[in-house]
Formats: sequence, C-alpha cells, structure tokens
Amino acid sequence: MTRGHQTSGTTEGWRWTPRSIAKGAGASLLVAAVVGSAALGVLGGKGSESKASTTTTAAPTAAKTGLLGGVLDSLLSTTNALTGFGTGFAEWNTSRNVLRSELNVVMGSAAVHATGVKGSGVDVALIDTGVAPVNHMNTDDALLNGPDLSLDYQAGMPASVDGFGHGTHLAGIIAGRDAGVAPEARIVNMKVGASDGAVDVSQVIASIDWVVAHRNDPGMNVRVINLAYGTDSTQSYKSSPLTHAVESAWRNGIVVVVSAGNTGGALVNPATDPFVITVGADDTNDPYNMFDDTVAPYSAVGTAARRVDLLAPGTSITSLRVPGGYADTKYPESRAVFGWYAKASGTSQAAAWTTGAVALLLDARPELTPDQVKAILKSTARPLAGVSADSQGAGVIDIFKAIAAPVPANATQTFTKSAGKGSIEDARGTAHLVADDGTELSGEIDVQGKAWAPATWAPLSTAGKAWNGGTWNGNVWAGSDYDSSTTVDGVEWSARTWRAETWTARTWRADMWAARTWRSETWKARTWRADGWV
Repeated sequence: MTRGHQTSGTTEGWRWTPRSIAKGAGASLLVAAVVGSAALGVLGGKGSESKASTTTTAAPTAAKTGLLGGVLDSLLSTTNALTGFGTGFAEWNTSRNVLRSELNVVMGSAAVHATGVKGSGVDVALIDTGVAPVNHMNTDDALLNGPDLSLDYQAGMPASVDGFGHGTHLAGIIAGRDAGVAPEARIVNMKVGASDGAVDVSQVIASIDWVVAHRNDPGMNVRVINLAYGTDSTQSYKSSPLTHAVESAWRNGIVVVVSAGNTGGALVNPATDPFVITVGADDTNDPYNMFDDTVAPYSAVGTAARRVDLLAPGTSITSLRVPGGYADTKYPESRAVFGWYAKASGTSQAAAWTTGAVALLLDARPELTPDQVKAILKSTARPLAGVSADSQGAGVIDIFKAIAAPVPANATQTFTKSAGKGSIEDARGTAHLVADDGTELSGEIDVQGKAWAPATWAPLSTAGKAWNGGTWNGNVWAGSDYDSSTTVDGVEWSARTWRAETWTARTWRADMWAARTWRSETWKARTWRADGWV
C-alpha cells in the first residue's frame, strides 16, 4: 500500500490559526512541517556518534514540506506561548553533546552489554509521533509498526512515519542499533501524534489498549510501554480513563514508563498514577563526573500526593534525527555529527533512557513482574547528594547494579486501583483538537465522535479485550492484520506494518480533517527555542 505525502502547507488544512494560542501563557503549540519525499524511505548515514566536531552539514531538503512561513515564526516567537505546561518539544544547543555511547559507559549499560544482555527478545511499545525509517532503526529486528492511529494517516500521509522527530529520537535512545541503551530490543511503533503534534487522549488510550490486546501475538513479546505524553488534567487517577489504561497494561504484565513532564512542578496525567514508573530528568553536566549531576530545572517533581520515582539522563541527549522533519528543518543547529543525529532535552529523553534500562533488566530476568522491576530500579538507584527526595525520588537509575539485585521484600504495590469510569473530557485537561472555525473536540466522545461508554470500556480494558479485531469503542480504528507490502513514496519498508484503515465515523465535525490545530501541546519534552538547548 503506497501513501502519498503532503504537498502543500494549506492542503488538508495544515495551517495554524491565532486561536491556537489564544489561551496565553501555558497554551502553546507543537508545530511540525509535513514530511516531504526527501525525508522518507531509508534515511541516515553510516556514521556514529562522536564529539570530534559539532559542525553540521545541510539537511536534505524536503520537497513541499508544508512549512508555514511567517505564521510559524510568529507563533514560535510568542513568549507567553512558550511557557508553562506542554511547551513544545525541546531547546537546542550546538555547544554541548551528551552522547548515548558515553552515557552507556557511565550509566552502566555498556557493562551490562558486555555480559551479553542487550535487550534481545524484548519488545518495547513506543506510543509517540511515529518512527522514521532512518539508519539504525530501519530493519525488521529493530522495528515493527503497529496500527497508525494518528490524524496523519487519515489525511493521506504514509503510515507510521515520524514527521516531527520526537518519536524517532526516543527510539534511538531506547534501542538504536548504533548506541541505544538496549540495542537488541525491538520497537513496536505506535503512532498517535500527527506531524503537527495533534492527538486526542482517546487515541492514546486506544493505542495502549491495542498494545495490551496484542502483547503476546505470535512473534511478539511486549514487556514495556514508553509514554512521553501527558495532559494537565486534574482528574483523580482513581477515575481517569487514561490512568486506567496504563494500569491495565501494568496488570497485564507490561511495565509502563511515563515522563514526569516539563513544568518544574506538578506531574502530568498519567504520570500521577502510582503504579507506573514516573521519570524525571537528570542533568548530567559532565557525564563522567557523577558528583555534578542535578535535577534538570524543567523536570516536574510532583506534589505530596505523588512524586517522581526515578531520574535518568534528559539534558542535551544526542540521538537519531529525522532529516527534513519540522525540528530538523527549523533548527538545523540541533544537528550533531555527520548530520544524522540531533540533540534534545526533556523528561521524554529520561523516560526513554529508563525504558531501555527496563528492556535490559527483562532480557536478563524475564520472570520479573512490573512491580518487581519498579522496586528493583528504585532500590538500586543512586541518590543525588544534597537534593531532596521530593525532587529526585529514589535517585538516578543504575542499571548495572539493578541487573543482579534481589527483589525487595515489599515489591508488590497495594495502591487503590483506577476504576477508569470517569469523564474522558476531564482526562483531556485543556488539550483539545480545534477546527478552523473554532469548534473543538470536547465532551464525552472520542476522536471519531463516538459516545464514550466508560462502564463498558473499563472492564474490557482491564481484561485486555477492548479491541475486537480492528474495532475499538464501537468503530473501526485499524485493520486486523499486517500489510503485506508497505511503501513510503515508492520505497518499501523493511519493517512489518500493521494494516491501517480510513475512519468513516467523523461526527464531531463533518470537516474535522480539514484542521488539526492544537490548543495545548502535550508531548513531554522542552520548549522549542531558536537560541539553543539548555
């Protein structure tokens, strides 16, 4: 199945409206150019990470990227739109590289690799903006594409391909074949975020449910979910459908790693759920000096009701980039050596690092339960000197120490479970899809306009049966098997791809696919700023 690429900044409504930032401070945008043909297919070079130079080469030019000129520039320069919760992806800085290869040494994962433990046999579900078929992530052993539940596919774009760069960057940290934490783990690519970042909470919940339903399919062994997503919802975890979904995964044997958020304050939902592993960002400063580590100032720390569990490296992390994607095109200074890598900061990167460590632990000790994995990682973490436990949780992850550590006696978690029967609108917080005329997706419906039925959904989610073939919440969301031949602009994917389907139930707005602007961006990495990473 061949899918075309977007050829205009206005076709299919890929445009931004002033309404998107009308909420002022804290209401910001995750913006992305639509990926053009030069950025699709098999990308990347054969180079490896190096600190020899930060000089970059020009990015491949994406034809007809849909970059929206002055509109994007004006939005990105709006100070109030780049503060507070959900403020874009990240900041860029060309003066600093923190390489995955050196972090593997100082964090202990290289020593674990030397024992033969590299994540083999462990599938990691990455629920994010997709993964581009770049070098080091473009083979069957590295990547399996689940159903594309994003708005991109509904607009005619290629299934599963990352048009922004966030998901690909995290995939490289987790399981990049060059320098990933778990270089033999496999990414199950669950794309929900569009190239402009647009996503509804119902898409995320559906994606989690799909992973649970298919975790043990023939040839699959999903043991970890990485979720660098959250909303500013204040809904109790005991009723939130989003926290119920992550708990369903947890109770079905899947470790769920969630980013804390980049507010510097309260955690986002579902990081508030006490069962999952909530990760804050460690700024390693000099990676070879463990005594100068600090909690990154952007990293959410939580409240008395729920703190972070662990810290992991999150600042100026070098990983795989998407040539021709929005971030790559708008911020070429982020490109690292050979032009095939980029730097990014945020709790997303910290969560990805932790996810890779979990994959190593489960490779070495596949019998461990999610509760046991969490308890081991917390009991072996390295506390930062002079830093309150309220800010760092148990401390910085130490995977080498964790590999052989005994299971703590109090590993079983006894928190009250989420019933999941609360409002899906409340789970959205302030993040809503907004049409060109200002009509927003809100109320007790999913992204297809289907009425939300929590009393029916919650027990099915708990049992791992919320999907029936390609149907979820009463509508067709995806196919029911793998596509035999998937191409991207004529180049065949080497990774298997689950069959996607066109949604026919679009009742919340008859023209809903004509506009997909964000009122509040929710991917957990730092603010895009032209003056660099911090």
